[in-house]
Amino acid sequence: MSVAIVILNFNGEGFLQKFLPDVILNSPEGKIYVADNGSTDNSVQLVKEHFQEVTLIQWPNNLGYAGGYNFALKQIEADYFVLMNSDIKPEKNWLSPLLSFFELHPSCAAAQPYLLDYQQPEYFEYAGAAGGYWDQLGYPFSRGRIFNHLEKNENQYPTSFVNWATGACLIVKSELYWKVGGLDDYFFAHMEEIDLCWRLQRAGYQIAAVAESKVLHVGGGTLAQGNPFKTYLNFRNNLILLYKNTDPTKKFNTLFLRMVLDGIAGVRFLIQGEIKQFIAVLRAHTHFYKYVLFFKNKQNLPEKLQKKYVTSYQRSIVMDHFFRKIKKFSDLKF
Repeated sequence: MSVAIVILNFNGEGFLQKFLPDVILNSPEGKIYVADNGSTDNSVQLVKEHFQEVTLIQWPNNLGYAGGYNFALKQIEADYFVLMNSDIKPEKNWLSPLLSFFELHPSCAAAQPYLLDYQQPEYFEYAGAAGGYWDQLGYPFSRGRIFNHLEKNENQYPTSFVNWATGACLIVKSELYWKVGGLDDYFFAHMEEIDLCWRLQRAGYQIAAVAESKVLHVGGGTLAQGNPFKTYLNFRNNLILLYKNTDPTKKFNTLFLRMVLDGIAGVRFLIQGEIKQFIAVLRAHTHFYKYVLFFKNKQNLPEKLQKKYVTSYQRSIVMDHFFRKIKKFSDLKF
């Protein structure tokens, strides 16, 4: 069983210097790669001079999270790929529980460790917590994180199958990664892992979050919360995610309702004087229409692999959180 731990890096010199020693020390089961996504800082020089046991892959341009990983992984042969952010600090013995879970559950295609906050390790971290879901309109959330509310990790969420695993630290069977087409380059960054996990489930496989495996995540290492480009990617990619993966009989109504809510969010940004955020929402919708109408090479799951349409949380997480004041995943009614 071979494992490739691939750290996609873009100007993350500080994170590599800080966390790469922990990755090396705590990951004896894997071969470690740094895939440099066109960095302009001293990341490449740092790896070459101080981490010679790490294999370096590099190319001149920033291809985004999705494009960067697809480019790098095509050059690597392994049974399992671990897609790991540069701002991850893995705890000891984090990898073996994931590999053991795959051995016990052959239908599992991808999994994640539990993501804990680097600054407050007793709390879950935003980017995936204890495994993710989406609601009836595609809003993503996690066990341990609903919108911006983070729960304390009190072992309340056991190992479980979930709907999506975080791209901050994702392990996936390499054969199945390529079987469903890999990450969608068009996404560039944000929600591409949800799209991948959704396609894997549509092809009949399962996704898991494994409680015995834990890593610490800084978060916002590339694009911080509130960055207009991040807003643009989240709004645009979420619409594309729904367009690609929703049951065709429900697609029109789902997208229409989601666009209405996006419009409300845009007006809220405008009223609050956040003009750049308002423009980001407008751009996201404009570019979604362009994607639907003009982009020909849409990366959809091949029809021959389609086994089922996948649903997740069949209520509104927006209504539950903002109107019913639900803050904990355990209080949701699945």
